[in-house]
Amino acid sequence: MSGTFTPRPGAAPLPRQVLAQARMESRLMLRNGEQLLIAVVIPVIVLVGAVAGSERVGLELDGRPVDIFTPGVLALAVMSTAFTSLAIATGFERRYGVIKRLGASPLPRSGLLAGKVLALLLVELLQLLVVGGVALLLGWEPALGAQALVGAVATAALGTAAFAALGLFVAGVLRAEATLAAANLVYLLLLAGGAVVLPASAYGGFADIVRWLPSGALGGGMRDALIDGQVALLPLAVLAAWAVVGTVLTARTFKWE
Repeated sequence: MSGTFTPRPGAAPLPRQVLAQARMESRLMLRNGEQLLIAVVIPVIVLVGAVAGSERVGLELDGRPVDIFTPGVLALAVMSTAFTSLAIATGFERRYGVIKRLGASPLPRSGLLAGKVLALLLVELLQLLVVGGVALLLGWEPALGAQALVGAVATAALGTAAFAALGLFVAGVLRAEATLAAANLVYLLLLAGGAVVLPASAYGGFADIVRWLPSGALGGGMRDALIDGQVALLPLAVLAAWAVVGTVLTARTFKWE
């Protein structure tokens, strides 16, 4: 009969499901005060504080403080979102049965992970706009050119993959409260001693060690791209290796409930 409503039950196409999941994940992340603090507020405070305080403490740098610190703070923003925020959110999602319930929806587990990764990229884009905007107001002059862009994007992408895999590993093996403590502790340790904000050369005899940490590789790769305008292959290789290690560990240990 013309005009009669005919139900058409069925799942939406997978790309639409992933986009819907990514939108929900990013909104939840930005609505959470603690997540917003880690993702946006702390990187901005670190940037402004480092630029303002570098001259007072007599820190010897190879260039202007804003040019040295901004790539590292952008790397810190990636680490805060891809590792700390993701680990904490996923840990509590496991505790409250959110992931278990999503497993019963038409969204496959691969789609759930894809939605989380896409949400991370959306939040990181916001971080780039905020941190980059503050840095430009402070007089930041990044390296321009195709190599600088490729180097920065490749480093951010591999850094996201590495820290996201490690974040899911932590969230998958620890209880929610332990994940909260561990993720924040690792974040603070890497912020202070992981060569993410400061160059590895600032750590003296530990320089050869911190370069192999995911934080050191992420910070070093961003500095090579945005200061020297080049694609640094060693940091990219280190990040890729950490991404593989984190993915293998997560695949073997992650518990969905």
